[in-house]
Amino acid sequence: MKVKVCGLSSAEQVKTCVQHEADYCGFILNYPKSHRFIQFEKAKELTNIEKKYTKYVGVLVNPKNEELEKFSKLNIDYFQIYGNYNEKSISDIKLKFNKKVIVTIQIKNKKDILNYKQFEKIADIILWDSSGLELSLDWNFDWMNSIQSKVTKMIAGNINIDKLERIFNLADIVDVSGALETNKVKDISKIKNFLNKLKKLNNEN
Repeated sequence: MKVKVCGLSSAEQVKTCVQHEADYCGFILNYPKSHRFIQFEKAKELTNIEKKYTKYVGVLVNPKNEELEKFSKLNIDYFQIYGNYNEKSISDIKLKFNKKVIVTIQIKNKKDILNYKQFEKIADIILWDSSGLELSLDWNFDWMNSIQSKVTKMIAGNINIDKLERIFNLADIVDVSGALETNKVKDISKIKNFLNKLKKLNNEN
């Protein structure tokens, strides 16, 4: 299982993730309601940190065309997009801005799980997340068992180190944010512990 650490806001946090082999680092680019939001200049600084094998992800909520244009200039590998999109609009974004796209499916009930179907041919990764945006909400991860697709699957939603074993086989990538914070700030020791625990699980499996 791979891991994305989301909502990074300092060089120390990013360097810790890269050094401890996080597969993806996420940056909140256009959503000031989130305490993890960073300004463009800060995003530029953080995404210019040498990433080795880590991929950088720009997280966007209902991005306007000019925002996509602006953020496409950053040294990021993926746009992660929340909002009402269809297969064609995602395809257009990929072509126009030459970025891979993580399409987010927000889950309130079991039937929402199946909303991925229209995107499975065009998305590089599909993320099943809670409906909470800046709030980490729980949902029933076991619903993932109903998905019959070869698409790369990522899950998020109030995931912490204690849930890792339970969700280990449900997705290809785990997306974690709030559980790695202390007083709403990413905690370096929590980042290290989470990444080390996942590495141990991967080695055991």
